[in-house]
Amino acid sequence: MATTPHFDLIIIGTGPGGEGAAMTAAKHGKSVAAIERYTRVGGGCTHWGTIPSKALRRAIYHMNLINQSPIYKRMDVVPEYPFAELLATANRVIDDQVDLRESFYDRNHVRLIPGLGRFVDPHTVEVESEGEQRRRFTADAFIIATGSRPYRPADVDFSHPRVFDSDTLLRLDQTPRSITIFGAGVIGCEYASMLRNMQVAVNLVNTRVHLLEFLDDEITDALSYHFCDKGIRVLNNEDYEKVEPSKDGVVVSLKSGKKLRSDIFLWANGRSGNTAELGMEGIGITPNKRGQLEVNESFQTSQPHIYAVGDVVGYPALASASYDQGRFAASHFCGHADYKLVRDIPTGIYTTPEISSLGKSERELTEEKVPYEVGKSTFKTLARAQITGQQVGMLKLLFHRETLALLGIHCFGESAAEIIHIGQAIMSQPAPHNTIRYFVNTTFNYPTMAEAYRVAALDGLGRVF
Repeated sequence: MATTPHFDLIIIGTGPGGEGAAMTAAKHGKSVAAIERYTRVGGGCTHWGTIPSKALRRAIYHMNLINQSPIYKRMDVVPEYPFAELLATANRVIDDQVDLRESFYDRNHVRLIPGLGRFVDPHTVEVESEGEQRRRFTADAFIIATGSRPYRPADVDFSHPRVFDSDTLLRLDQTPRSITIFGAGVIGCEYASMLRNMQVAVNLVNTRVHLLEFLDDEITDALSYHFCDKGIRVLNNEDYEKVEPSKDGVVVSLKSGKKLRSDIFLWANGRSGNTAELGMEGIGITPNKRGQLEVNESFQTSQPHIYAVGDVVGYPALASASYDQGRFAASHFCGHADYKLVRDIPTGIYTTPEISSLGKSERELTEEKVPYEVGKSTFKTLARAQITGQQVGMLKLLFHRETLALLGIHCFGESAAEIIHIGQAIMSQPAPHNTIRYFVNTTFNYPTMAEAYRVAALDGLGRVF
């Protein structure tokens, strides 16, 4: 009788959290295996979420640059790029990402096990792969990094060809004339922005009073203004009564009595953790109603040798945070408890214009009665923005008016997700090296978007008395 293969650590899932955990444990000399239910590594981030949607956004961005080019306008030529053709760009990026990430596993001698993993007991998993018998593997510890999927309410017919969620939308084979998006969180806002840039008529139904309420109020207001300016119809504080797809369109009835008709419908309201098929009931771990796992500050479940990281544990559900959580959990298992987990994680929202923020908002600082001041730089005053034609946006710095310590960074405009990291580097320094004085005592390349920090810092210092 063949012996059951044993590993120091088995990871379930090869998205950012699983990859971060696998590479960290392997570099600490542990024997590691990673179970992946799909044929290729990368998880939802690589195949259905972050990578394809951002690659699609970039393709649409370049399409708009071409369409706005004076050369094409003089020739009276407007090139058309169907949705499926733009998606082909994203697929090429996915292939490159998969090849790269598979090389990480090979180079670090992490065994990849294809198939669906399910716990048999607290130290044994059974893997069922296509066309093969079920195999069992044991380990001293496990890290669950199975990610999440779009939440699907039972009263919406997702089998209909005109009804989509954020995973299935990337299979769309033609450009719709109109779309109704239910849910105005990060995913809903990003797709609303992308599709409107393809001249698709967009209805964006928001269940809250304001768009992206976790952002600074001024950034939220700016996004609302630009959505309105681009022709996106935003309906705030609404909920759906029913969704009725037919062969020639979808009618969405709202509880307020409004009705919306569009070619297709996108559900973008919430996500569920991928735990239903893990056999958690047999090992004493109970997911919450959204399929998410409760963990402690070390990412351990109620079974201390079983960790969980990434989207499957809920907030913040970002690829960047998931990777760091995976590294932290693996380091904890390896006995390196001094590994520091980054708690201050920047948001990156890829609407048009882009949004990124880190730290406190004005609303939070006001509620906490922190004496703060504001420094701003509008992009239209920067030479680099004038050269590139990307003049919409601003950088906003919040700082303590007495110590000048940087408390919050809020950026709205082209390359915001890149610009944020300059401020992040200073904000993370110990006092007194975390103040806005750094930006006025540093020489920035000219012309660059980075000099927005100098302009904003000078503006803020001018308010201090």
